Amino acid sequence: MQEIADSLRKKGLIGFVPTMGALHKGHLSLIEKAREENDFVVVSIFVNPLQFGRGEDYDRYQRSYKDDYALCKSCGVDYLFYPDVERLYPKKTKTFVRMPSLENVLCGKKRKGHFRGVLTVVAKLFNIVKPHNAYFGEKDFQQAVMIKNMVYDLNFDIGIKTLPTIREKDGLAISSRNSYLAPIERKKAPIIYRTLKEGKKLIEGGKDPSYVIDKMKKMIEKKGFLIEYIEIVDQETLKKFKKEKSLIAVSVHMGKTRLIDNIKLMG
Repeated sequence: MQEIADSLRKKGLIGFVPTMGALHKGHLSLIEKAREENDFVVVSIFVNPLQFGRGEDYDRYQRSYKDDYALCKSCGVDYLFYPDVERLYPKKTKTFVRMPSLENVLCGKKRKGHFRGVLTVVAKLFNIVKPHNAYFGEKDFQQAVMIKNMVYDLNFDIGIKTLPTIREKDGLAISSRNSYLAPIERKKAPIIYRTLKEGKKLIEGGKDPSYVIDKMKKMIEKKGFLIEYIEIVDQETLKKFKKEKSLIAVSVHMGKTRLIDNIKLMG
């Protein structure tokens, strides 16, 4: 892949979409944008064990390589990079990437080590694929913020592009984990986005954040979801709420399924 990347860079721009497979409309929006803005598009598929904690869904995570390959081919992807774990993480690996200031907030509070795994694999993929531009969805907002910071801090010569969350018709953020939901759970799941929109309306109407969070919790719990967190944070620091450029972020569980979503406030 590195040799191919060296050859491609002599001919034009490389756009890169890193994924864990089980490709859906959200991924396709990233591929389409990469296709528009670059001469070549590379997609990677790698279910990264380093970002899964004990008891999480690494073993049952959806793997559908043949379907993903066909989808990439139909979308005009030039190269599909599909490494195995042993090649990407040799036993002698001693170096990992961390970001202490951001890795323990929001999703990182309960998923210890998750973002260490995310940043490490993304840094490795960047060094292998050597893209000019890389594309990420805003559903995983914390991930995107941390990758932008890593690229800035470590002087990667890569443009990071983030695109809006793609949703089903009923508002549920498209995710490979949606397939885990039982039919009755899937029917209830749109409450997440409806609650986010209600929270946005209340905050922008001047309501206190603590009041808004409490109201959102009641809306979601009424449908049987277990709340991991609802937080209103700054879009860049992911910490203290500010009146401008903030974000409502949500993580909930239904049975064994964990779903995340967010909505931007005031620009």
